[in-house]
Amino acid sequence: MIRASLLIPIFLVLLPTAVAQPGEATKTTAKTTAANNKSAKDLEAERILRERRANAQSLLISLAVDARNFSDQALRARTQARIADALWEVDRERGRAMFRAAWDAAEIADQEGQERLQEDIRQQRSKNGGGGYAVASPPEIRKEVLRLAAKRDRALGEEILAKFKEQKAAEAKSTRPNPLVGDEAIGQRLALAQQLLEAGDTERALQFADPVLGGANMQSIEFLTALRDKDATAADQRYAALLANAPANPQSDANTVSMLSSYIFTPHMYVAFQGTGVSSSQMTRPAGPANVPAELRAAFFRSAASILLRPLAPPGQDQTTSGPDGQYMIIKRLMPLFEQGAPPEMTTALKAQLEALTTIASSSARDRDEEWVHRGIGPEKPAVDREQALLDQIDHAKTAAERDRLNLRMAMLLSDKGDLRARDYAGKIDDTDMRNSARAFLDSAMAMQAVEKKDIDRALEIVKAGELTHIQRVWLLAQTAKLVVKTDRDKALMLVDDAATEARRIDGSDPDRARAFFAVTNAMLLINRLTAWDSTSEAVKASNSAETFTGEDGQLTFRLNTKGMNSVYQNSIPDFDVAGLFSELAKEDYEKAVELARGFEHEAPRANAVIAIARSVLEEKKK
Repeated sequence: MIRASLLIPIFLVLLPTAVAQPGEATKTTAKTTAANNKSAKDLEAERILRERRANAQSLLISLAVDARNFSDQALRARTQARIADALWEVDRERGRAMFRAAWDAAEIADQEGQERLQEDIRQQRSKNGGGGYAVASPPEIRKEVLRLAAKRDRALGEEILAKFKEQKAAEAKSTRPNPLVGDEAIGQRLALAQQLLEAGDTERALQFADPVLGGANMQSIEFLTALRDKDATAADQRYAALLANAPANPQSDANTVSMLSSYIFTPHMYVAFQGTGVSSSQMTRPAGPANVPAELRAAFFRSAASILLRPLAPPGQDQTTSGPDGQYMIIKRLMPLFEQGAPPEMTTALKAQLEALTTIASSSARDRDEEWVHRGIGPEKPAVDREQALLDQIDHAKTAAERDRLNLRMAMLLSDKGDLRARDYAGKIDDTDMRNSARAFLDSAMAMQAVEKKDIDRALEIVKAGELTHIQRVWLLAQTAKLVVKTDRDKALMLVDDAATEARRIDGSDPDRARAFFAVTNAMLLINRLTAWDSTSEAVKASNSAETFTGEDGQLTFRLNTKGMNSVYQNSIPDFDVAGLFSELAKEDYEKAVELARGFEHEAPRANAVIAIARSVLEEKKK
């Protein structure tokens, strides 16, 4: 009995064990196999990435050797700086040497760019009988090199910045001061800080900016405005210090107050007035008033009043940048703000100062257009009211020239709304040159606006009826194709085919032909990636026929040059460039992308493609 009772529990224990063993073994084996397979795949992926990374570094080092012999100084500077940046973690000493060599080349490149710019100005003024001109600024290569170097090494950035200050100081001697900006050297430091801020490096941006944030000018206020988006407390503290110091500075004047007002009331918009009756304005991007603490707003009013209420200088002895006319205009511009937010006694004193200035200011300042003076401060008149006012003026125009100017203003007003009636008013201009220039300018502007607003119908209407160049039409068709691809793939394919047809109408030696094919290919990437490879080959062939195609700085530039108005719009178009496309292709098939890049016959596009491919691999490793 004792033996039997012992056997039963032993049997019960053994039975479930015997049943469970085959299943457990199978699961364990499957898990082990899956883990081994996963490990093998990971190891293979790591091996491939290591090889590609080594290959990418080799491509860059080989390109760096070639870059020493590039005859194009801008290309040499950019290539060396970009390679130094890409290889910084691998070889910092080589990087520093390349940054310094890039700076030397950038000095020559910028000098050559300014010489071309001055020649362009001379030609336009000669064509316009010594009148106005509208020019597109060349890229500043020194700034590009400085930004990359400072990002990697603060000491190297300071070293290069010191050279930049000396050069800019020498250049500034031959230029007229602009009340919108301060000292040139300080401006360059703040521009660098702004670039670092935009790149997300707030700490380093402040390291470069803090030593020169003592003066109120467009660059300092713009930097603080951008900083406020990332760190409102830090920005407000520095702005408060500016407000506290401005009244004690004898050089502070009405333009100083105008700059200070922008931080709170018109962020990113700056207005200045000069004693000669000239006004300047600049807007980097539209924005509403900043939501600052009440005490900071009160501090602005105290500081502004302290400067604006200074005793007026005797006639002929005013040494301010604004002069009596400018001071009159700025007080008039800011008065609504004082009436809304300043103490009554302060506003009353300011009105008395404005009254005193009325007897000194010129009639042109007193009669200045109210709407322009208060731009950004208060609500604009409804477009319908402005339109009616212009119509009344057109009806009462005394000369054909005056009527032409008013029709042009009406056309510009309507084009700002994307209203195609703008073309009708441009067509009413009697002066043939003005009419043709206005139509081309307005159609280009409305095309850009249609794409920004994703207005597909308006874009297609402008494609059909607008006076666009071949490259503008290609860009508009390609961008419209990108807008419709999600909802109508067949229509997108048709539009990109039309864009390719238009691209083939451009002369083979024209760099715009290559830009057009890159725009087509970038659109094709979203529609049919397989076809994009063939399209890239055609773009490479087009670039080989255009000696001046660089593969970067792609822009659409359109100008309006008339006797009454000179405007130029520069719009950066990344789809015209090499880098973005080759970066995408390299992620899909590295070897094939490298092979395509070797197909470039000219130095500039090949260098840009190689750097883009190498970066795609090196940045993938970082992720």
